[in-house]
Amino acid sequence: AYQRFKDAGNMTDRFGALSALVNAHAELAVPALERFHALFKGEALVIDKWFALQAGSPRPDALARVRVLMSHPAFTMRNPNKVRALLGAFARQNRARFHDASGAGYRLIGAQLAVLDAINPQIAARLAAVFNGWRRLEPNRAAMMRAELERLAALPGLSRDTGEIVSRALSG
Repeated sequence: AYQRFKDAGNMTDRFGALSALVNAHAELAVPALERFHALFKGEALVIDKWFALQAGSPRPDALARVRVLMSHPAFTMRNPNKVRALLGAFARQNRARFHDASGAGYRLIGAQLAVLDAINPQIAARLAAVFNGWRRLEPNRAAMMRAELERLAALPGLSRDTGEIVSRALSG
């Protein structure tokens, strides 16, 4: 896969090989990710795919990787595409790590929702919908997810958009 990554003649083939490396937890995934970023750092939509690939990977270190990527110069909470690519991909595509038994995935998304709501309430509301299914989870995870919803509901100045999603999730 790394050879295919290096030899690829276009972004699509290169990204396919990169995906294989990342999702296989390959040792060569790290240099491939760095090389891919260097090649496409000027192309915002491609970098969104780069963020989403890492956030959506079921790797054991995915949560730590998302935290690191939140400090990446190409990431900003002010850009809805970046938020969807990193935080949205983690919460929606990486079910294993978002629903980690420790609750760390819930806490990360809950904390970022509090920040995001002040910047872009519509995107925050869409992301808050990842908590809607809390009642279908086993009791420990359901309790942790509900706690995040309650923490969000108690925030002073929570937007109407996000408040509606959170309230509906808690009452529904």
